[in-house]
Amino acid sequence: MTDIAIDAKGLTKAFKDTSVLKGVDFEVRRGEIFALLGSNGAGKTTVVNILSTLLSPDGGTAMVSGLDTTGEPERVREKISLTGQFAAVDGILTGRENLILIAQLRAVANPTRVADSLLQQFGLDHAAGKRADTYSGGMARRLDIAMSLIGTPAVIFLDEPTTGLDPEGRIEVWKTIKRLAGGGTTILLTTQYLDEAEQLADRIAILHEGRIIANGTLGELKQLLPPAKVEYIEKQPTLEEVFLSIVSRKAEEVDR
Repeated sequence: MTDIAIDAKGLTKAFKDTSVLKGVDFEVRRGEIFALLGSNGAGKTTVVNILSTLLSPDGGTAMVSGLDTTGEPERVREKISLTGQFAAVDGILTGRENLILIAQLRAVANPTRVADSLLQQFGLDHAAGKRADTYSGGMARRLDIAMSLIGTPAVIFLDEPTTGLDPEGRIEVWKTIKRLAGGGTTILLTTQYLDEAEQLADRIAILHEGRIIANGTLGELKQLLPPAKVEYIEKQPTLEEVFLSIVSRKAEEVDR
């Protein structure tokens, strides 16, 4: 079995006269957290929508778990789960009822047992009987991610999973993502938060103006900067410095 869970090659996509993706290439290995980092409008959500079969690319290929997203979309959907930028929970239902509903829709055996197990796993068992619209932002997002795990997907797409959360809620979600990856789940997350990518990702790809302009581990990306100036101690570059340097360099190349 191949070690590559996601393989994107030459992805292009345009909406009317606007080219959003201009040849996107990257691979995600099984069991790793891969962060697609970029500012608003960089094309991150478009990439996720293509990989999760919600959009077809204009060009290039997208393979998930060895399956072509365009040629075998139904089989791809059996292998994946997608959590969007906003929690897709039903506020009228309780936390347990949300989970049972999804388990029933996915024809999972023993929906109630599955729901109770996930509530405990995500630290929500104390709020199982409360309506989801009474949950804090962090709790709602954890419930959303728990719902995405029903059916044990091989690959989870998290599109800006901490958007709109307070610092405490963000940390809750970070812990959840790390726990999922520790269990062997492949996770592709998009983010515009540099600290989020730095905290979570095994590897980081920087998407800028529709292209991947850098891809590697945090250590490899830091090596793209000039050597640190040694004064009293050697100052290590932050991901923010790496990001700004690479983006600035690409902009200069375009202007030439």
